[in-house]
Amino acid sequence: MSFVGPLGLSVRDRTLEADTQAGLTAVEEGLLEATKSDVPFITEAAQHLVRAGGKRFRPLLVLLAAQFGDPHAPGVVPSAVVVELTHLATLYHDDVMDEAEVRRGVSSANARWGNSVAVLTGDFLFARASHILADLGPEAVRIQAEAFERLVTGQILETAGPRDGRDPVEHYLDVLAGKTGSLIAVSGRFGAMMSGADESIVSILTQYGERLGMAFQLADDVLDIASDSHESGKTPGTDLREGVATLPVLYVREQAEATGSAEDRELCELLAGDLADDARHAEVLRRLRAHPALERARRVTVRYAAEARSMLAPLPEGPAKAALEGLCDAVVHRAG
Repeated sequence: MSFVGPLGLSVRDRTLEADTQAGLTAVEEGLLEATKSDVPFITEAAQHLVRAGGKRFRPLLVLLAAQFGDPHAPGVVPSAVVVELTHLATLYHDDVMDEAEVRRGVSSANARWGNSVAVLTGDFLFARASHILADLGPEAVRIQAEAFERLVTGQILETAGPRDGRDPVEHYLDVLAGKTGSLIAVSGRFGAMMSGADESIVSILTQYGERLGMAFQLADDVLDIASDSHESGKTPGTDLREGVATLPVLYVREQAEATGSAEDRELCELLAGDLADDARHAEVLRRLRAHPALERARRVTVRYAAEARSMLAPLPEGPAKAALEGLCDAVVHRAG
């Protein structure tokens, strides 16, 4: 028997499978409950992305981390709802900043209702997450506040770009640590903490989540270039079209500067041009897929996943540890 979760994770233990399935069902109910308002329009806007689905990667990590204490402790599911609400809220705001038209296969909130409604709906979700947090105690509120500060800092760093003299790759990895690593780290931390796990286990799962979050996002960078749409479920080169310089692109620029190669310089010029043009976009994708920068980015992804996996070494053997290791393997597999 196996439960297939985000990234094709298989959980081969019946008890863990039942716990995880029940937990994810409870999280889904919690998300719908938390996004209800007395104003029907707000409910519709707030539930727009909840109902569109998603991997529920962060809640799954909360539930797996809770296996190292009491997985049925009262704070586990609410904390999983908090991290997913926070994640969803950032998506509403991201789509406004990116002027995105589609999210999770449906029209983005900003495309459907305009930027103001999308921003305010994101704020509404943050408010609801805070409301749930208040019942989980001051320590949970503090942890979430620190993670949210890191998340926003990462977003601001991305918007501002690297300051003069700063290595663009280092800057980019700092952005990812804030935007993605921070909330996935909190997912591991909340699950362990709410279940009453030992403090050393809480620390291990926090550090694991941070590294797994980095690997998860970097795998997306690789996937955006390397996959076809059938394989990944998303249109390849989306980040390129939106002008987002992900790790493979940064490595191309770095190599062009280091070697002065005419081919690399030409690729950089193409990357700097209008990639809304389909022919140009297809040419850039073709060249990037054959460029050593893509393999270099893949190796960095694998390194972060390996670091995440190595963090788990002190944990007791069992189905929960095996599932967390499986998440690392799934991220690597995703990156090819």
